[in-house]
Amino acid sequence: MKFLKPFLIIAFALGITACSPRTYVHVNNLAEYLRYQPGKKPQISAHRGGGDYNGYPENCIESFAFLARKMPIVIETDIAMTRDSVLLMMHDDTYERTTTGTGRVSDQTWEYAQTLHLEDNRGNRTRYRIPTLDEVLKWGRGKVIYTLDVKRSVPLHWVVEAVQRAGAANYAVIITYSVQQAELVHRLDPSLMISVTIRTMEEYQRLHEAGVPDNRMVAFVGTREAPAELYDFLHKKGIMCILGTLGNLDKMAIARGDEVYVKFVENGADILSTDRPIEAGRVLGLVK
Repeated sequence: MKFLKPFLIIAFALGITACSPRTYVHVNNLAEYLRYQPGKKPQISAHRGGGDYNGYPENCIESFAFLARKMPIVIETDIAMTRDSVLLMMHDDTYERTTTGTGRVSDQTWEYAQTLHLEDNRGNRTRYRIPTLDEVLKWGRGKVIYTLDVKRSVPLHWVVEAVQRAGAANYAVIITYSVQQAELVHRLDPSLMISVTIRTMEEYQRLHEAGVPDNRMVAFVGTREAPAELYDFLHKKGIMCILGTLGNLDKMAIARGDEVYVKFVENGADILSTDRPIEAGRVLGLVK
């Protein structure tokens, strides 16, 4: 037994564990994992990485880990860029709301960002720091699926290159907001999954005509429930649908009870993007 103790000390220091929690998501083929199939379990996407829980800030690896231990989770996370071109995880253009810092992210260096502590959404300072995109991608392998929200100041090709560099194509989806962005991501790397906005059949048709294949799309249908015919149209093409419950639909759940998340799924949503991932996951039977 004497040899075992030094090994355990080294393993602990390196973050090695004997086995992964059963809630972790390890995917060999993301396109297949995100292909619609009747009867498939719904999924939960944590908006901004789930920053609405005490002590767990937005866009923070520690917050991602907190949720990933509770259920299989999709992490929606935001990418910004410092003045010296470091890609870091930050939703706002400025540091004030979510950190101990001040000023615009794009006006400050990465060296400055490293001096800051993250704050949760109630303004409580934590010991956690702002992670880079590279750090987030490295941590997420075998644990979560990411949907990467690329802020306007960030070159899309840099994000694609970071995903390629990390070998993260099987657990990272690129969020796009226009046909042009989706077409660019697909041209840069045809193997990547892309989150596209499809609120009408016409929006689907424009993406189709731009050459974005059905088997690379995950459809964000908006922040209000989509018509049944749109869900049916997309499902017949094997495209999973993300409903953004963040905002009004989450408020509806608070007012009427969390069972409304079940109704959203019954009506056609496959992935719920929410600020209340634990509550939604619990009522859908996903929380372990």
